[in-house]
Amino acid sequence: MKIISYNVNGIRAAITKGFLEWLQQANPDVICLQEIKATEDQIPVADIEKAGYPYQYYFSATKKGYSGVAILSKIKPNAVTYGTGIEHMDFEGRNLRVDFDDCSVMSLYLPSGTNIDRLDHKFKYMDDFHQYISELKKDIPNLIICGDYNICHKPIDIHDPIRNKNVSGFLPEERAWLDQFINSGFIDSFRHFNQEPHQYSWWSYRAGARGNNKGWRIDYNLVSDSLQHKLKRAVILPDAMHSDHCPILVEIE
Repeated sequence: MKIISYNVNGIRAAITKGFLEWLQQANPDVICLQEIKATEDQIPVADIEKAGYPYQYYFSATKKGYSGVAILSKIKPNAVTYGTGIEHMDFEGRNLRVDFDDCSVMSLYLPSGTNIDRLDHKFKYMDDFHQYISELKKDIPNLIICGDYNICHKPIDIHDPIRNKNVSGFLPEERAWLDQFINSGFIDSFRHFNQEPHQYSWWSYRAGARGNNKGWRIDYNLVSDSLQHKLKRAVILPDAMHSDHCPILVEIE
């Protein structure tokens, strides 16, 4: 199974930049999208079906044109879960899960901490999400959580760790949370295969950051420890240019 995660920064804008043509070439079995910024009635679902994805699930934010996640699949899932059941997490459309025979795949869009209020919200979300996943794994041990975590894990994952040490996304408390979350029973699939520096998944639109590869690795496909023996490969796909993020891929047997 080939799974891609991609923060598209607006699915309608991404489609105008050739997203569907790219999707057909990349040809994942499942793609998890974040920041779709649209409701299902605003999305060309028929065109997506023609591109090979008959099973489409959208969980949009209450606020129009904001946040939202989706999962597009070639394979029919056994079940679909919209949100977590926790209201303060769900009104912004940040969690969506599909269950297959051998694993479950979640699309996650963790909040960013753009100001002090949002940072408080982010920390609450992180704590409640960790608790939610700890409970969920009792019933669904084979879990793959794909998405934009809005956190760089280690200095290797950010272009300038010194200057960014007090910036949300690389705060010691955020990094410590991601550390604990991964250590609670997940594998950072990309780092499982690749320990090279300068590997990023998001670049600011300012100051030619992408051209100069001044990026952050904030997108992850975290895979349950129980699936380690099935991991085949994990890569970042920086040549896809439909967003300020790029897609990331994990393949399992």
